[in-house]
Amino acid sequence: MLYIIGLGLGNEKDITLRGLEAIEKCDKVYIEAYTSLLSFGISSDGLSNLEKLYGKPLIVADREMVEEKADLILLQARDSDVAFLVVGDPFGATTHTDLVVRAKQIGVDVEVVHNASVMNAVGVCGLQLYRYGETVSIPFFTETWRPDSFYDKIKSNRDLGLHTLCLLDIKVKEPTLESLCRGKKVYEPPRFMSVGTAIEQLLEVELKRGESAYNEDTTCVGLARLGSEDQIVAAGSMGQLRSVDFGAPLHCLVIVGETHPVEEEMLGFYTIKE
Repeated sequence: MLYIIGLGLGNEKDITLRGLEAIEKCDKVYIEAYTSLLSFGISSDGLSNLEKLYGKPLIVADREMVEEKADLILLQARDSDVAFLVVGDPFGATTHTDLVVRAKQIGVDVEVVHNASVMNAVGVCGLQLYRYGETVSIPFFTETWRPDSFYDKIKSNRDLGLHTLCLLDIKVKEPTLESLCRGKKVYEPPRFMSVGTAIEQLLEVELKRGESAYNEDTTCVGLARLGSEDQIVAAGSMGQLRSVDFGAPLHCLVIVGETHPVEEEMLGFYTIKE
């Protein structure tokens, strides 16, 4: 059996009882470490806390391991119980859907244990979840790569009066272009996009596209470390939020659409005072 288990967002204690019981059955326990991270990251101390609570040694599964050695994980799950731990909910990233498909293709049984994710925890800001449109991802721009496909989706949501959740890029164990050219991988330091960087990039794309999807006065909500005790939620214009220090990762951004009076009342609790 392959158990794909959501860990929630805050810390090691956010796992469900069902998830904990599943881990206890498993011979191997992997923890995915590239689509998201818990509030304490995947440091040695953080892993130690997880291992103490879960009672099992953890194998950190970075992007390379999952992409290159997924078959090994699945073959282990053919003959024994294997857990694959995912921050948030198992289906918060398409990578994990692919793992389920590949498992089923070779006859491995899969059990999924759900948990909280950014997709529902974002409701803490007061914007009602059923009034969101398509979620978009904002990647880090480089000197030669400045994609803007997210702009059309944001504009479509805005035209319909819907809110847009923007998931901000994280770079963990990314090989440098130079090292790939040399055939020996050297990795960049981890990077996590901030609300401020996301807004800078969004405004750059608006300037280029000029279709009035949003502007510096557009109301947004910046959120940091959702689900943790020190989470931050702040509402204001793009211009205001651009200079707010939201602290440590992970961050996300909501571009607000048309609002209901109850939504406006809730947003008022988080609005930056001039």
